[in-house]
Amino acid sequence: MNIIILSRPNRKNGSDRLLEAAKARGHEARIVDYTKCYCNIEKNNPQVYFEGKPIENVDAIIPRISINSQSYGSVVIRQFEMMNVFSSTGSLAFVRARDKLRSTQLLARHGIDIPKTAFVRGTEEVDNVIELVGGAPLIVKLARGSLGVGVVLAETRSAARAIIQAFNSQKVNILIQEFIKESAGVDMRVFVVDGEVVGAMKRTAEGEEFRSNVHLGGTTEVVTLTKKERSLAIRAAATMNLAIAGVDLLLSKRGPLVMEVNSFPMLEGIEAATGKDIASEIIAYLERSVPKKRRRDKVGA
Repeated sequence: MNIIILSRPNRKNGSDRLLEAAKARGHEARIVDYTKCYCNIEKNNPQVYFEGKPIENVDAIIPRISINSQSYGSVVIRQFEMMNVFSSTGSLAFVRARDKLRSTQLLARHGIDIPKTAFVRGTEEVDNVIELVGGAPLIVKLARGSLGVGVVLAETRSAARAIIQAFNSQKVNILIQEFIKESAGVDMRVFVVDGEVVGAMKRTAEGEEFRSNVHLGGTTEVVTLTKKERSLAIRAAATMNLAIAGVDLLLSKRGPLVMEVNSFPMLEGIEAATGKDIASEIIAYLERSVPKKRRRDKVGA
């Protein structure tokens, strides 16, 4: 196959590992900076150009889109889809997953266990909103974000009120979520490929940091999932129509909860913790999928 990995250059997002794995399995592959692509949108002749030349004879793309350029990145993915090129992550699924509000609504609608969540933009009923999620401490998140950016822990009611009011003054959409005390600073990242769990790790925050993201200093170790945890991760990925997903789970007194479903999960931490070649699992998924007829996105939201 001829595989294009859509990524900004010199980013630690797994692109180099995917390139290595694709070549090791005998495929032609290269990394293309999607921010330097441009599109010809024409009836019966959609095309993507890079460095002045059309990108042709592509069998599959693997997007690794950064949050700072997600709008443009989704357009490039969609253009390849219009060219009937297989994408490991569909443009619609990507847009949904990057919108925390939209993804949380979908998970709740499909019966996926999640922390209690409220959505706010400019409301004056701050105390009522705080009560909806069980009071303080609580988590405040920007509705669009990744890698732990825009996530704040409010440890007291007064702090929660001040943080929510500050976000409200900026007229931004935020999510307010229940803080799971028994899982403070610890979560599980479950890597799902094509409906199967291919790796799982426990992430533990460093020091007083409550966010367990590896790039923020969190430590990792391999973990064995229970049947319920494994099933929940697979269901969450399927709900978001993501064939490749990093599902973040919290362990609560009422059972495992889905904190977030990531459309472009990083590879470095999960491969180091588990010792598994997950990049090759992704390339194997492409090998199984490209010859098949494209599946329609049926999530409906």
